[in-house]
Amino acid sequence: MLAPFRPLATLALLAAALGTTPAPSLAQQAGRAVPIDYYRLPNGLRVVLSRDTTAPTVAVGAYYHIGFRNEPRDRTGFAHLFEHLMFQGSTNLGTLEFIKLVESNGGLLNGSTRFDFTNYFEVVPAHTLETILWAEADRMKGLAIDSANLKNQQEVVKNEVRVNVLNQPYGSFPWIDLPMTANENWYNAHNFYGDLADLDAATLTDAAAFFQKYYAPNNAVLAVVGDFEPGQARAWIQKYFGGIPAVELPAPPDLTEPRQVTEKRASRVDSLATRPALGLAYHVPPRGTPEWFAFGLIDQILGQGRDARLFEALVQEKGYTGDVSAGINWGLGHQFNYQGPMLWMVSLYHDANVSPDAIVAAVDREVQALMDRPVDAATLARARTKMRAALYDIMESFSGFGTLDLLASFALFDDDPALANRLEAGFARVTPALIQRTAREYLRSGNRTVYTIVPGARDQAAGGAQ
Repeated sequence: MLAPFRPLATLALLAAALGTTPAPSLAQQAGRAVPIDYYRLPNGLRVVLSRDTTAPTVAVGAYYHIGFRNEPRDRTGFAHLFEHLMFQGSTNLGTLEFIKLVESNGGLLNGSTRFDFTNYFEVVPAHTLETILWAEADRMKGLAIDSANLKNQQEVVKNEVRVNVLNQPYGSFPWIDLPMTANENWYNAHNFYGDLADLDAATLTDAAAFFQKYYAPNNAVLAVVGDFEPGQARAWIQKYFGGIPAVELPAPPDLTEPRQVTEKRASRVDSLATRPALGLAYHVPPRGTPEWFAFGLIDQILGQGRDARLFEALVQEKGYTGDVSAGINWGLGHQFNYQGPMLWMVSLYHDANVSPDAIVAAVDREVQALMDRPVDAATLARARTKMRAALYDIMESFSGFGTLDLLASFALFDDDPALANRLEAGFARVTPALIQRTAREYLRSGNRTVYTIVPGARDQAAGGAQ
């Protein structure tokens, strides 16, 4: 990522700059569907338009179906490296000029690399939409990087790895450690932040080939959410993106994971850590299935909020920790913006006098309660309400970007952005019996990975995972 991204703060700054206070959008109005205009250009580019005139801003996002887990072998970290390269110049914009263009027009921007996509997005005053569409199309047409730019960004990414992971307490915990340990398939289990040797080995030829292979219109979604005229937006999109040629895409990798039947345990010494840490990972049901919706409510019951059962058991009753973090796709997104196999992760930091086994035992008691008996009506209703609030919170983030992210993800993975309007119905169909069956299959200990961080001196950490 380019920089820490703070949606609420940046939204407030943008609203202040425009002299406006954003009114409640459609996502906040109960019973109202998000408007969706979805179509394809002849070159295969999928386009999602969602008009919302409650604030004079517009969010634009270009999503490419290449991320951490589907990057080529021996090029770990290349998807992330390319996120940086996309700001290093295109046909008509030089190094960092894309950023300057957006910011000089009063907008905000960022890019990120996730499990199944890399995205680039901007939130700008509505009257600058054409300019931003032109700029996004310009870098989709072709990069203008040279060996110096490539070398510079290799060093930037390597330094990011050193600062954010290798020289940071708990730096790879749990978002790298747990997927690498819990998964068997290389695509799901490799160090997606990037091995330094792989980053060093990348050449300008590699960069050009990667761009031509993955950064094509038929491997992308363009999403626009906010205050715009649909007919005019369609015309601009055709004008700037319509002439970019499609390519023959490589066959997607096989991302399937075998069913886990035996609990896994792993540990590493962290010379910078001040307290022990514990992470748990469970493989979740395939997305879109009834069990997947049920697990979303299980996450609300066990892991989300101060009324969650794990918070009550581990924080309020036992005092093992001061907080518990949990979620599907935790740390790199949420339940709705990924495609392949995924984990539900629980992580916490605790005092040295508390054993990991005691914490796991307390978790098991709460899990067993879900397995032994169906949840009552009040618990299920509260979980649905919390999920609805969480979904609206996602949609309302960053002046339209949250809605854009949902629509772009469902367009990219399912060719159906209208799934965003059917999520609530999916959760409404979940029954207590389905929650119980889902817990019995997916929260069993054989489907679990337990990972511990042990604080230690530097000489003790020499053999730890990197």
